[in-house]
Amino acid sequence: MISLPAFLRTTSHSRHPGSLPSVSSKFPPLSLPPMSGMFSSNCVANPASRRTSRGYNMIEMITVMSIVAILVAIAGPSYRYVTNANRIASEGNGLLGDLQYARAEAIKEGQGVSVCVSNDTKTCTGGSAWQDGWIVFSDVNGNGAVDAGDTVLRVQAKFSGSDTFVATPNLAVVTFNREGFAAVADGTMITLQTVPEVTSYTRCLSVRLVGLIAIQPYNGGTCQ
Repeated sequence: MISLPAFLRTTSHSRHPGSLPSVSSKFPPLSLPPMSGMFSSNCVANPASRRTSRGYNMIEMITVMSIVAILVAIAGPSYRYVTNANRIASEGNGLLGDLQYARAEAIKEGQGVSVCVSNDTKTCTGGSAWQDGWIVFSDVNGNGAVDAGDTVLRVQAKFSGSDTFVATPNLAVVTFNREGFAAVADGTMITLQTVPEVTSYTRCLSVRLVGLIAIQPYNGGTCQ
């Protein structure tokens, strides 16, 4: 006698005639694994499950602050030197330019033009402290004072800082005649210094009798 397979014998005896075998009884249901790349409702709904962002710790902050302090210590003196040198150059070139302008105007107009210390921007106030400001004016009679009919051509206000600009010997006014000569002692120096005095910043403005004007360096004792 030929024996039938087990599944055929079970089907034939356990099922009613005419019924089909159940597929689900032979094969277990499929179950899909969770999608790890998808957001789950648990992650969105529960903020505690999110990874909190980590800030700087104390060691990192101290390291950064130390680096910044070193850079400031290195760059500070250089920055101070540059700013002071530029300020001194600007102040010295201001008087140099006005003296050259006064000489050129005297030659062009054929009459005297003067530059004098002035702290009120209108009249010559005297003294040798050129840091108080100065004016350039047409000086028809060449007396070194602003008289009726004289015209103020340029004005320089008082220095905003503590720099000094003092003439040696005492010089309160420079007058140029129609030939461009200056009515000053030959080799007059107007020394520009910082307060406190720093030799490397000091400059001297030289005024010669023939009308030559120049800025000279300072060697610690005299201008060269």
